[in-house]
Amino acid sequence: MKIGKQSWRFSNDVYLTSTGTTSGPLEAKGPLGTNFDKTYANLHCGEKNWEAAERKLMRDAIDICLKNVNKKPEDIDFFMAGDLLNQVVTSNIIASEHQIPHLGMFGACSTSMQTLALASQFVDSGFADSVVTAVSSHNATAERQFRYPTEYGGPKPKTATFTVTGAGASMVSREPSKIKITEATIGRVMDWGINDANDMGSAMAPAAADTIETHLADTGRQPEDYDMIATGDLSSVGSPILRELLWERGIDINGVHQDCGLMLFSPDQPVFAGGSGAACSAIVTYSYIANQLREGKLRRVLIVATGALHNPTIIYQKQSIPCIAHGVVLESTVGGE
Repeated sequence: MKIGKQSWRFSNDVYLTSTGTTSGPLEAKGPLGTNFDKTYANLHCGEKNWEAAERKLMRDAIDICLKNVNKKPEDIDFFMAGDLLNQVVTSNIIASEHQIPHLGMFGACSTSMQTLALASQFVDSGFADSVVTAVSSHNATAERQFRYPTEYGGPKPKTATFTVTGAGASMVSREPSKIKITEATIGRVMDWGINDANDMGSAMAPAAADTIETHLADTGRQPEDYDMIATGDLSSVGSPILRELLWERGIDINGVHQDCGLMLFSPDQPVFAGGSGAACSAIVTYSYIANQLREGKLRRVLIVATGALHNPTIIYQKQSIPCIAHGVVLESTVGGE
């Protein structure tokens, strides 16, 4: 049911029944590397080109997700997926392989929670018994499309973020698991006039602040009601801006806020301001955070995935970057059910 202005509280029991994650080499060497289901030693992932490598990452994440619960593609009602490449081509090709009725989605780096929220809505309403979601990104494919191919070797400012190589998949259903999906907040597009594609943290922070503020107002909660409020990829630049924006509105998230783009990498890794990309929030949420919830070490978390909704053309034209953030609440059922 709808609560407040922009949020849903699911009326029935909706579960994060299974997850699957894959990652590239740099992510595997980071602090969370041991949490990923499958990692690759190089960016090609055994394929002939980077785009094929990204498809392999998503394909493997889905296969792992289904295998964990002994499901096959024909057991799934709908497939919701997105990526960063033109016309979400990675997702479309994978959908053609699995032949599950497909809804392709684009929310840039917010797509992980966009797909999870809508999948939960489908299951809660009875329009589906089970839905698989997936998102992917690849450092080299994103660089080729949005900036310069990696061979170019162009210098970057410290505000730039590093597109995560990986994929995350989930299965949402009414089959009980240790993680329940209880609420979602759909974000608004925010544009504060920032047009620097090498500073997406600053561009996305206002959208994250708006969604978090709205979510708390809609649910009647305070930040301390959550063990963690995790943003997607605000980086070391956008995270302080988010906290300051909320502080100015009387909301203090300092004690519970973490950013997936900062959790993925250690300070000595060459990722500039931190990680970004559609896979960033997905592989953190569906690996480390999900594991913590399954073990009961986290009880309730709010994942707010952030997305910069730009393309190369508007950047070349010096157009500002519209951004969005979607939030989903995950709760542990360990000890509670």
